[in-house]
Parts: sequence; structure tokens; C-alpha cells
Amino acid sequence: MNANIVLLPGDGIGPEIVKQAENVLIQIAKKFGHTFQFESHLIGGIAIDETGDPLPQATVDACKKSAAILLGAVGGPKWDDPAAKTRPEQGLLRIRKELQLFANLRPIQTFSELVDASPLKREIVDGTDILFFRELTGGVYFGESGRNTVDGVESAYASMVYSVPEVERIVRLAALAARQRDNRLTSVDKANVLEPSRLWRQTAQRVMSEEFPDVQYDVVLVDAMAMHLISRPRDYDVVVTGNLFGDILTDEASMLPGSLGMLPSASIGASGPGLYEPIHGSAPDIAGKGIANPLATILAAAMLLRHSLNLEEEAAAIEAAVRSVLADGLRTADIASGAPSIGTQAMGEAVLAKLG
Repeated sequence: MNANIVLLPGDGIGPEIVKQAENVLIQIAKKFGHTFQFESHLIGGIAIDETGDPLPQATVDACKKSAAILLGAVGGPKWDDPAAKTRPEQGLLRIRKELQLFANLRPIQTFSELVDASPLKREIVDGTDILFFRELTGGVYFGESGRNTVDGVESAYASMVYSVPEVERIVRLAALAARQRDNRLTSVDKANVLEPSRLWRQTAQRVMSEEFPDVQYDVVLVDAMAMHLISRPRDYDVVVTGNLFGDILTDEASMLPGSLGMLPSASIGASGPGLYEPIHGSAPDIAGKGIANPLATILAAAMLLRHSLNLEEEAAAIEAAVRSVLADGLRTADIASGAPSIGTQAMGEAVLAKLG
């Protein structure tokens, strides 16, 4: 395969961790006979510093022509002025909009070697492997909103709106992913109270019965799901839900593995390149020290191979290499729990060695 991959290192530790993931992708290309071309472009705070724009047009153009995009992180104290009209995070929001990325994929997977760092008991979380599909461009975050004052009393409102096509496309993506995993899909809504959730449930049920009768399908109310994630997370395989519920549930679930430094995510659309990134931030306090954990970004590269390039064997090889490194006892500072730790480059090189 020949593929052009855009790198958006961004701010803080972004350049350090993206470099290690790039090295892994280069190694994968050599091992499996692919050709990957890499272009680096600006986004976030560094883009503001150099161009005055958190998402320069050159970056947008390059991303649209690419097969996939790997992002580091954006933001930091340097650009945190609340009064600023231009902020690094605007670049991330705009690139998602420009590429029409409507599905946020966040795998929540525990690593047995690290599971004791979880706030929950090992017997509850060990073996958890959930893939969340969060609808990313609809719902209450994008509905009509505003404020009113009547008789001196101020009120605020925000509308939760979903259309049938919006629900259909995210459910289809999730169902297709379920077929590649354990063939189980759970839809999360609040249909006992909210009319948009009733539409969501009705539409999801139709899509599943007409197009995916082979996939085991069930529905859970969002409040119940919040409890189940804490009490029995291993019961779930693929979970699909709306923007607001997905935002909250994936943040809750991110605590199950015990470290944000191990969790990747992806944002994809109906066509065109997907955007892959770690869920953690730019960690400006440790930027340039060579101690950041690159594993979430390396795992994001595995997601890139799987979801944008359809290279399952290559993605699985990266994931196996990460597990093997952890089994050997290698740890960066954030997951060391007081034990000896290694740096960013050493961890990246350890993964490369496992890939052979």
C-alpha cells in the first residue's frame, strides 16, 4: 500500500510523542511492504505563533488530500488568555468540521500489567475491551441555544436535535465495527424522557433489524450505563450513543484502565481521512523533558492503520508490541507507580524492537 499520512504534532509534548508514533509507522511499512509518505503541518498554539491562525489553510488542504492524519496535542498556558479571540483548541474543532468527522471512536481497553492503577478492583476491570462510538457533530452541543429574560428572570436554553440520517450513519459505523469484534452492539439513549432519544432508538432499531440482523443488539438507558461501566464493564463490546452522553460516558470509562497515557481515539467520517490522536493533553509541564508516554499515540497509529487504511494485521502487530513491552515491565514515569521508569524515546525504541 502507498499512503500519504499528515502529521500534526501541535504543542507541548505533541512533537515528542508523534515522532515515536511516526517511527513505528515507518517500521510497519518496512515490515509489511508498504510505502508511507509523511508531511508535518501546523495546528494549535504553534500555528498561532507562526501564522496567527490555529488552523492554517495549508494544513486544511494537506489533510484533505491525505489518507489519514495523526495529531499530537494542542494548547498550553502560553495561549490560555480567556480574553483571546484565537485559541489553539479552535484549530482542533475546525479540522473536525472541515473534514466532516462525525464519529468519535474511543477504545477503552485495560492492560493486565497496569490494571492495579485503576480506581476499581482488578476483578471488575481486568479484561475490559469496549469500543465507544460517540456521535460528534449533532445533539445539544450544536442545537439552537440562547438566553431570555422575562419579568427580570433570566433563563437559558439549548436544544437537542437529531435527524434520522445522523443516527443512521453513526449506528451503521458502530455495527460494522461490531462485526469485526465480538459481534455485539449496545445503543445508549434516554428514550424514557427525551424525544430525540426516542427518534434515536427507533432509527437504531430499524437499521439493526434491516441491515445487521446478525449482530447481537441491545439498548441501555444512559443512567443505567453509567452504573454498568463501574459495576460490570466487561459485559460490553461496542457502544454507540449521542454527543452529550458519549462525552460523559467516555470520560467516565477513561478512568477504568487507570492511565490516560494509554488511551487513543479517532474521529472519522463517511469518507475521506480520519483523525487519530491520544486522549491526553499537551502536558506543557513535561514538554521537552523526554519523559512523556508515547504509547497512547502509538496506539492511535494502530487505529489509523485499522480504520483508515484497512490494515488489520499491521494494527494488531503494534498493539501486540505495546502489550509485550508492558509485560517486560517497561514503564514511563506516568505509569511507573514508583518503580524505575524510562523516557519517551526509550519506550518508542522498545516498541520498535518488538516489531522486529
